[in-house]
Amino acid sequence: MRALVVTLIVLGSLPFILTKPHIGVYMWSWLGYMNPHRLAWATALPYAQIVAAVTLLAIIFTKEERKIPWTREAVLLLIFVLWMWFTTFFAQYQDVAWLKWDKVWKVQLFIFITLMFINTRERLQILVWVIVVSIGFFGVKGGIFTIRSGGTQLVLGPEGSFIATRGEIGTALNMVLPLMRYLQLTMTKWWAKYAFTGAMVLTVLAIVGTSSRGAFLGTLVVMAFLFIKSRGKFMMLIFIAATAYGAYTFAPPEWKERMHSIETYEQDASAMGRIEAWKYIIRVTADSPIVGGGFDITAGRTAAHSIYFQILGDHGYVGLALFLALGFMTWRTGSWVRKQAKKHTELQWAGDLAAMTQVGMAAYAVGGAFISQAYFDLIYHYMAIIVILKMLTMKYLLEHGMLRTELRGAFRGTRGAPGTGYAEKRKGD
Repeated sequence: MRALVVTLIVLGSLPFILTKPHIGVYMWSWLGYMNPHRLAWATALPYAQIVAAVTLLAIIFTKEERKIPWTREAVLLLIFVLWMWFTTFFAQYQDVAWLKWDKVWKVQLFIFITLMFINTRERLQILVWVIVVSIGFFGVKGGIFTIRSGGTQLVLGPEGSFIATRGEIGTALNMVLPLMRYLQLTMTKWWAKYAFTGAMVLTVLAIVGTSSRGAFLGTLVVMAFLFIKSRGKFMMLIFIAATAYGAYTFAPPEWKERMHSIETYEQDASAMGRIEAWKYIIRVTADSPIVGGGFDITAGRTAAHSIYFQILGDHGYVGLALFLALGFMTWRTGSWVRKQAKKHTELQWAGDLAAMTQVGMAAYAVGGAFISQAYFDLIYHYMAIIVILKMLTMKYLLEHGMLRTELRGAFRGTRGAPGTGYAEKRKGD
């Protein structure tokens, strides 16, 4: 029955996608993050491929403007994607590497489609809702499961998905927590605010239920950044303190013992296995420091156990530099959006979303240090969200005659670039 429902929803969305490609972005995100077809054991059809094909067809025939905002972040992301394609030609395991590339470029294609069609506040708001509902579902469900099991059973994601293991789903839940906070800030009804508070508490309990040490560290970072970057700091402090106390009190002795093992990692086989994997990647990369060993260089031996070492091993020091630079530039742009939002009340929503997206990026940066999720589409969607916020903010400044002075010295890399609005402003000087 569940499989039939999923099938009807996906097939029923296709006519709408044909006329409105941005709906294809929503459906593709829902399928990728929530994996409803896996939850419903609906494996008869390639749902994601069908949605992708119809979306691409819609792009060809739509009368809507098709323009990617070529900001410095978008350009750097394209360079990074091209570099991953280039290094695949030198991969040590060619068959495995090209199979991996086939998955990676499809993910990145939809990130650029997101940049192309999620170009209004309303569309961006819906995308955030899709992400929160899709991953937050596992937070609420996992929190209830943790309470019912007393924390003695692990919270895991759908098998075969990006969030299958405890470290992966723990990091994803940490990343979505701040977006829950953003949506809570947009709520006007008291019951809706409390509903989001409950969802956030359950999500923290679900993270506890993963028993992932990397996710635990990520949660500490999320809580700290939520306090620093969120409005209503006093209430946020109360929420953090109450949630942390409750989660720690509720956690079983096994969880506490596992978290304390962080201090004595040299005595833990799992932690030492990660360190050995990192040493192996460094040795392999030493033979090919520029391009690395290609996708899945650790295939057949071990997992990379770190987004940073994964990129280093797969694409060399150049790839790692591009990956880190992309994150750094995106973070700076998010800070710029927040700065503009403080000056203009109408942009407060953009400042809140930029801040919470930054918190999600911080969760990925910390939790990702212990999992092999360098190609997880959520982090690239977060980068796209920041770029979209940048464009919407610049559009607002342009419409109010403030873009030129605000832009000077801040976005030299985007001057005259399509979609920035700067070239148009300069023509009127």
